[in-house]
Formats: sequence, structure tokens, C-alpha cells
Amino acid sequence: MSLETTLQTLIGWMEVVGVAVFAVSGALEASRRQMDAVGFMLIATVTGIGGGTLRDLFLGQTPVAWISSPDIVIVCAGSALAVFFMAHRLESRFRILLWADAVGLALFCVLGTEKALAAGAPALAAVFLGVISATFGGIARDVLCNEVPLILRREIYATAAAIGGGVYAALISAGVSHSPALLCAFGAGFAVRAAAIIYKFSLPGYKSRPGRGRDAA
Repeated sequence: MSLETTLQTLIGWMEVVGVAVFAVSGALEASRRQMDAVGFMLIATVTGIGGGTLRDLFLGQTPVAWISSPDIVIVCAGSALAVFFMAHRLESRFRILLWADAVGLALFCVLGTEKALAAGAPALAAVFLGVISATFGGIARDVLCNEVPLILRREIYATAAAIGGGVYAALISAGVSHSPALLCAFGAGFAVRAAAIIYKFSLPGYKSRPGRGRDAA
């Protein structure tokens, strides 16, 4: 098996794992909302494929991945049903949701950047598409479940995705081979998001100030 074939196999498996993990995070949110099995599958699927769908559309890669490979939808539905029957055994489902989302975020920011670079996108645009891949599914999940999306809260979220994608693009530009670059970038994105979860790091928010009077100097 050639190195290129091995790399494509690795990327394929990473994408399946990322979709499954994001789908689990969607299903966990559905469990918190006490939805039925269909609701679980809907939220899990939207979460699992949302970011990749938008990325592929921006890159002009149609039909998008889950249409040409419907197994991805089966992975989402299977993950949803597994959570539907097992969620009642889990304590602190929101905490598990955060960690599942963190793993999915770290995987998809790297895979999205890799796919964009492979499609010929400039490095900055590729990192931006990596952020979209990593965050849009979670945004759709939270909006459908009437939650404030994580990306809009005072948490390091999109920043972690940008760091992961940026590390991957920088390593590839420096001539590092794909597999080590994938692993290092995943580790960087996950480490930043994990630190934010554990230590509650956040970027400084805007603080309102008294308005200046019309006659103020």
C-alpha cells in the first residue's frame, strides 16, 4: 500500500470518527431536550454533516460528501440511536457533550483545512474553511435546540479551531509530511479547547462605556 493510499485511508477514518463524535454530541443535546428517536437522528445528523456540507459547497465540490457517500448518514443515525438507548445511564450529559464536541472540533478543523488545501485554496482561506467545518454543525445543533451557540458564548471555541487549522497549514507549508501534521494539528486544537473547558479560559468581552456627550471634546 502506497503512502498516498495510507494517508487517504487515515483521513477517511478520521472523518468517520469526527462525524460520529459530532453526531453523539447532537444526540446528547437531543437527550437533554427529551426528544423522540426521530428527533435524536435529526439533530445528530445535522450536527455530524453540517460543517462538512457547508465546506464542500464553498469549495464547489458537489454532490457534497454525504450524498456521494450515504454511509455518513448511517453513522449519524446509528450514533443517535445508541445515545437514545444509553443516555439515561450517563451522568452530567452536558459535560460529556462538551468533550465530544471538543474532539469533533479538533478533528474537523484539521480535516476541513486539509480538504481545502487539497482543493487548491490559499492557506488563509483553507483555515477559514476548517473553522467552518468544525463549528457549523454545532451552530445548527444549538439553534435547532434553542440554545445559544457555543461559538457565541464567551468561550475559546472558534479560536481553538483556527489554531488547529493554522498549525496544520503552517506545518504543511514548512514541508512536514501529512500524517505528523494531522496529528500535531489535532493535538493543538484539542489542547486549546480542553484548556478552555477545564480552566474556563475565555477571550475578553466588550465592556460598555459611558457615551460621550454631544458637546464633549
